[in-house]
Amino acid sequence: MPRILHWFRNDLRIHDNPALTAAATDSQGDLICCFCLAEEQWQEHHMAPIKADFLIANLMSLQSSLANKGIPLLIICTENFQNTPKELWSLMEEHQCQTLYFNEEYGVNERRRDKEVHRTFQEQGISVKKFRDQSILPVGSIRTQQSAPYTVFTPFKRTWWKHITETDLSLWHAPTGRHKTTEKNPQPPQLSRIKAKDSSVWKAGESAAHYQLESFIEERAGHYHQQRDIPAVEGTSQLSPYLALGVLSGKQCFLAARQYQHSHANAAEGLDCWINELIWRDFYINILCDFPRVSMNRAFKPDTEQIPWRDSEDDFHAWCEGRTGIPIVDAAMRQLNTTGWMHNRLRMVCAMFLTKNLLIDWRRGERYFMEHLIDGYLPANNGGWQWSASTGTDAAPYFRVFNPVSQSEKFDSDGTFIRQYVPELKNLPDKKIHYPLEHPVSGIDYPPPIADLKKSRQRAIDTFKTLKDQVS
Repeated sequence: MPRILHWFRNDLRIHDNPALTAAATDSQGDLICCFCLAEEQWQEHHMAPIKADFLIANLMSLQSSLANKGIPLLIICTENFQNTPKELWSLMEEHQCQTLYFNEEYGVNERRRDKEVHRTFQEQGISVKKFRDQSILPVGSIRTQQSAPYTVFTPFKRTWWKHITETDLSLWHAPTGRHKTTEKNPQPPQLSRIKAKDSSVWKAGESAAHYQLESFIEERAGHYHQQRDIPAVEGTSQLSPYLALGVLSGKQCFLAARQYQHSHANAAEGLDCWINELIWRDFYINILCDFPRVSMNRAFKPDTEQIPWRDSEDDFHAWCEGRTGIPIVDAAMRQLNTTGWMHNRLRMVCAMFLTKNLLIDWRRGERYFMEHLIDGYLPANNGGWQWSASTGTDAAPYFRVFNPVSQSEKFDSDGTFIRQYVPELKNLPDKKIHYPLEHPVSGIDYPPPIADLKKSRQRAIDTFKTLKDQVS
């Protein structure tokens, strides 16, 4: 009897999964699912070991949930995207599958892989059905009046809201159960190339993701606009690891927020602020799709490719290791290295310190973040780094350079966050902890700043201005 194959990728969930729902309702045969482990490719894409571990944990949770519905999830090893079409074809032949379903991905390598899969399968008479899934509104649906992609966020957001109000937005239903399998769940696949880092502090699976979403909306979302920039407070949603793997969809987040707003007027401002971040996510996904160069180590603004970045290994490694002599930067980098996550405000502070005060190529920082973040997600990570470096869409003007000390004094005023991750400074009074150089204290093993904030800021401005004058 012919079968239907759903290929899981960046969509490790049963609910609100358009390709899975369509595959489950296809009357041409029974449904089976698969996931391709591509460790070699993940390494090329700089997947963090902690993200790899979290992916496996969520994969096992998904496999169990599908088994309870009588749907098998097969895990195959393809090593890289070049091998994927061949391995998928072998799986299709073995299980006599007639149709392949999957949700689109938008990186250059992913799109090339999918194009080759589509070509190979069509030649063999196999039907391939693709769906758009990663963004709340379908990628490519938000366009200017000239049918061009938006390159600035604010007009994108206006059009996005217009489309949302005109769209009957609903969730795709989960596949209905067939019969509960009696087979035991297999052991988690062992990674051979990536030495996984324990991710167990983040609970895996859709149930955990939805619990986190509901807890955030009910307990913290109403104050999101007031607390999201304070790193010592649990003021953000911390849903990004689930969104990065597709354990939760952006649409699920948006609809949950809107539903809560309707009955809790006091939470409206906070939720509006959070929804704005979901729109930013949609924006960067569209940019990745419409401007492939940003996933090819290229700047969105081509002229900024000419910036003469500094090549200082000492400064770069000091930044990576959290020993720059700027406490808020060091605390944030140590948080990243220790936990695999970093507070969003501090991601901008650290990125701007690297690209402006140290004048080091944003691509090195972007890669380091991807190598360590449990929520590393190409559209958002690339978009954020290029914003900070003034090379991307809607970028911070080159003359806007965050002062990390001012950021620290504003968002960690009593030094609580700094003391957590830079314990050598824990006994300093609040006034001194943000910039110990101004208030030297003997007996503290902490380095002096590796950059003069005022002089390095001016150096960055002069560098960008010189380039601007040359190309104008």
